[in-house]
Amino acid sequence: MTAPVPAPDTAAPTTTARTDRRTVTAWAFWDFGSAAFNAVLVTFIFSVYLTDSVGDSLGGSVSASTWYGAAIAVAGVIIAVTAPVVGRRADARGKRRSAVRTWTLVTVALMLLLVFVGDDAPGYFWLGAVIMAVGSVTFQFAEVGYFAMLNQVSTKENVGRVSGFGWAMGYFGGIFLLLFCYVGFIAGDGDTRGLFNVATDDGWNVRIVALLAAVWFGLSAIPLFRRIPEVEPNGSEATGWKDSYRALFHTIAVLWRTDRKAVWFLISSAVFRDGLAGVFTFGAILAVSVYDLSDADVLIFGVGANVVAALGALLAGRLDDSRGPVPVIAVSLMLMVAIALVLFIVSGPLMFWIFGLALCLFVGPAQSASRSYLSRICPPGREGEMFGLYATTGRAVSWLAPAMFALFTGIAGNDRAGILGIGLVLLVGVALLLKTAR
Repeated sequence: MTAPVPAPDTAAPTTTARTDRRTVTAWAFWDFGSAAFNAVLVTFIFSVYLTDSVGDSLGGSVSASTWYGAAIAVAGVIIAVTAPVVGRRADARGKRRSAVRTWTLVTVALMLLLVFVGDDAPGYFWLGAVIMAVGSVTFQFAEVGYFAMLNQVSTKENVGRVSGFGWAMGYFGGIFLLLFCYVGFIAGDGDTRGLFNVATDDGWNVRIVALLAAVWFGLSAIPLFRRIPEVEPNGSEATGWKDSYRALFHTIAVLWRTDRKAVWFLISSAVFRDGLAGVFTFGAILAVSVYDLSDADVLIFGVGANVVAALGALLAGRLDDSRGPVPVIAVSLMLMVAIALVLFIVSGPLMFWIFGLALCLFVGPAQSASRSYLSRICPPGREGEMFGLYATTGRAVSWLAPAMFALFTGIAGNDRAGILGIGLVLLVGVALLLKTAR
């Protein structure tokens, strides 16, 4: 895959921006590698190993999944409270690239530590849960700085295409690594698994996946470390933690008075991003329980869904630049709501394949355009702070889609009704988004 061709840049190069094709590609490779943490460890492989195989050794009435969920919830609170200040301090000191490098390397180190999480003693569960929770925090800190770099590698004319390219790289990285890990280390039955015949004793086939994921992420991040220029200090004197929080609250108050559209966008994006997350979180559950897909078909569908979402992000990037990000987000969300209503009515694997993939086609554009919109409205030199707020607002409502799914399924007594719950979250998100267009 090749990077989008940036618009001609006639300005002299600066120490804070570089928008050539090699730099865009170097930046996007961080997204490509980050799937090693998000897709492989958090979503599909290691978290399942931790709550299932390792969690079997736990005693008591509280399940391993509940304890793991509590640990991740605590991590979410820490992120919500600290992410804007972490971004602000990096902006103030001119240390954005340094911060991304530091937090990425800490995350990679934590991923490497997962190799020591066996499955034959309760202590291993607590070790794994703590590492995953702390890793969630450090990964989010790195991602705040990475998102803030978007303005350094793009121009006003191509920011949508560059954001879409990076998001697509993330999807494709996840697809490739998941398939490699599944075929190489997970597939099959018996005492050894995968093409490499790795022993399952003490969870070694999954522990090696954690090692591979760490190396993958670390190597993929190197181009960003070497290519993206460091930012200059933004002139802010509030570099201490106490002063940073005071300045952050002042910034929020000023935004409310002077740029209320930005505030509404942060609120609306938090809502619809949680709805988008819900599509992937509950999609596999619905595929099996409602549309009768087999476990193997769910994995294949997951690969297809990521491919479609990546292609959607790439194609919508051009519309983002020509029409603006708000129409791209709004149309994508409204079409997703319409498709969700169709999914609520239809039945069977074929209908799920058709309309499920159609739904995923618009996930990538909404995510990518959301990132590009915020990059467009960020005050120069304060991108880290704004994307920190972006992370905070997202964490603040991360309970919404799961709650609506549980509410609708509980009232109706079947999983199919959960589709309406997720659709409602997306609908509320687009309604709030339209306030930014007034």
